Amino acid sequence: MISTFVKYVHLLVLFPLISLGGGGNTIAPKYVNEFLSIGVGARGLALGNSQVATIGDATSGYWNPAGLTRVDCDRQIAAMHNEYFAGIAKYDFVSLAAPVDATRSLAFSVIRFGIDDIPDTSELIDAEGNINYDRIKSFSATDWAFLFSFGKLTPVSGLRIGGNAKMIYRKAGEFAQGWGFGIDAAAQYTYGTWQFGAIARDITTTFTAWSFNTEKLADVFARTQNEIPENSMELALPKLIAGAGKKFYLNKKFSLLPEIDLDMTFDGKRNVPVRTNFVSIDPHLGLELSFNNFIFLRSGINNIQQVRDIDGSKSTVFQPNFGIGVRIKSLSIDYALTNIGQKTGLYSNVFSLKLNLNRKEAPQI
Repeated sequence: MISTFVKYVHLLVLFPLISLGGGGNTIAPKYVNEFLSIGVGARGLALGNSQVATIGDATSGYWNPAGLTRVDCDRQIAAMHNEYFAGIAKYDFVSLAAPVDATRSLAFSVIRFGIDDIPDTSELIDAEGNINYDRIKSFSATDWAFLFSFGKLTPVSGLRIGGNAKMIYRKAGEFAQGWGFGIDAAAQYTYGTWQFGAIARDITTTFTAWSFNTEKLADVFARTQNEIPENSMELALPKLIAGAGKKFYLNKKFSLLPEIDLDMTFDGKRNVPVRTNFVSIDPHLGLELSFNNFIFLRSGINNIQQVRDIDGSKSTVFQPNFGIGVRIKSLSIDYALTNIGQKTGLYSNVFSLKLNLNRKEAPQI
């Protein structure tokens, strides 16, 4: 059974290699569609984004769609709101998951990351050189992702598979917009109290085609002597995330669930603990303490990087995360405190909700 799971993970690794090999001389920049790497749900963020192996709720469409088969109600809704940089950037997520039958589940998720009310001063000065503040408008720069997810139990005991079809829409006011499409493949395997998971994101390479409003930009680009863009293509290369977790039962009421995940990228060296010309590996881990499956205490670390200080010396920094969760019947309320700024102390408070919905049984006559 373990060998079957390993074979499936090998397939997930093979997809990035095929996509990279077929790219020819195409150059894809790093950090394309990075809003999809932030993470969703206060539980996942508190655990340092370490739950690809253990996830099993409506947020599975993002973390690992194979986990959708573990949703144990008729419908489950998950939602999150988060703000970064003192409310300048807003990050929202909502998902609806539902089992189709005993072996299959579906989910639909929406992610939005946006900065609103950005001043547009391109018309601040009129043709006669006069400044008119009434001509200042505002616009939004937003990134949207729509995930169509499925999960399926396989005949192999403990093995679940899943996948995403995702559509991306990015817009910068009236200046530019881009559309993209990508596919993810995933698996989870349970062996006793051990849980393993893997997801290959953008397995076919996600293409985002940008178009620009050249009429809107022509005057500004002419003044700055820049070339006016007409269209461009962004490529998000495949990424593999693999993880393992094990649940320890301390007594009848307390349990402990640690998980470690490895993010593997194939687009050149990144500032992560393990980096080579072929693959960069970014480890992160989380720990969840549960009391009676009612109260949950969580902690995790991620974004481990080496930075250069003012005096030229190097030091290692990481992002600490903490959180708490409460489950009251069909409602789960989760909170996370994350420090995305590492040394700068830019803390964010993340709240998310999860609600189980069951159909009412028809009264017997």
